[in-house]
Amino acid sequence: MADFYFQLKDLAVGYHGNPLIRDINIGIDKGEIVTLIGPNGSGKSTILKSITRQLKLIGGTVFFDDTSLMELSYKELSSKMAVVLTERIKTELMNCHDIVATGRYPYTGRLGILTKRDEELVEEAMEAVHAQELGNQDFNAISDGQRQRVLLARAICQEPEILILDEPTSFLDVKHKLELLAILEKMAREKKMTVIMSLHEIDLAQKVSDKIVCVQGENISHFGKPEEVFQEEIIRDLYGITNGSFDPRFGSIELPGIKGEPEVLVISSGGSGIPVYRKLRKERIPFAAGILYENDIDCELARQLAVEVITEKAFEEISDETFASAEKMIERCGRVIDAGVQIGTYNRRIGELLEQAERLGKLERAGTLK
Repeated sequence: MADFYFQLKDLAVGYHGNPLIRDINIGIDKGEIVTLIGPNGSGKSTILKSITRQLKLIGGTVFFDDTSLMELSYKELSSKMAVVLTERIKTELMNCHDIVATGRYPYTGRLGILTKRDEELVEEAMEAVHAQELGNQDFNAISDGQRQRVLLARAICQEPEILILDEPTSFLDVKHKLELLAILEKMAREKKMTVIMSLHEIDLAQKVSDKIVCVQGENISHFGKPEEVFQEEIIRDLYGITNGSFDPRFGSIELPGIKGEPEVLVISSGGSGIPVYRKLRKERIPFAAGILYENDIDCELARQLAVEVITEKAFEEISDETFASAEKMIERCGRVIDAGVQIGTYNRRIGELLEQAERLGKLERAGTLK
């Protein structure tokens, strides 16, 4: 019995016999969503085209359960695997219903005549991607985003065991990106369909995937669960990020903070500081943040955008040392912004800091900022 449902073993892929990426060893279980991420030109599409036999393998093997992919006929392969790639398909005088219906061709005779059940599956697939209203429309006359939904319906209609997609969200707005990924997740969870795709939106990849493949130049730099791969250092190295940062907790990319002597101290808690941090960064004002507990939602972003962050251990009362650091920061800064900090038993000394800033005429409330 195979170790994995779908496996790439010692794979080398490229063009005209020249390997672009070597030593690809990836095991995928049935019903998993596996996403390839990496910079443009790193070889994600090349891998997908190779495992769908659109490109000849340069080395290694792709196993479909216990069978080498190369041993399957194209008819057998088309009943097991559906593909949605970024290239535009050429159609003439075909409406969207006709396009989706081609997904049933692996199961029809030579004349391609659809049965009543085939037609039902076409309608179900179009309904699944919310494209029923497109059925009679010319495929060439609809938007790129609508085309992507129709092509996904065609793939679903094919009833594959594995679905391969190359940047399926590229032409979609936010609503339809989320809808598409929700559809893929439903197919994987309910129908045990294995999904292998590439995505540019790493925040979405982090949230929807069971496994992540980092494609970097000549090799696969990392392969594993999202919580293993989505680390700040790994993502920074993968994409060569030098002018910003990646926040693994929220899956977001942040522009670089403003350097220099802090002009403002932001006092916040529970997320109240986040909009203030970003406003100050946009205005190119260097700022400090604190006192923040290390488990506060504000703390992670403050570490990325603030010049200095004054922190205290979670669930501890504010120490004299930490309090003194905050007092000195108030003296250094020309402004102190109360972003809406919530004061309780442990952080009650924050109230003293606000009173001190008010006596010095430095205190501002976030709600009064322009």
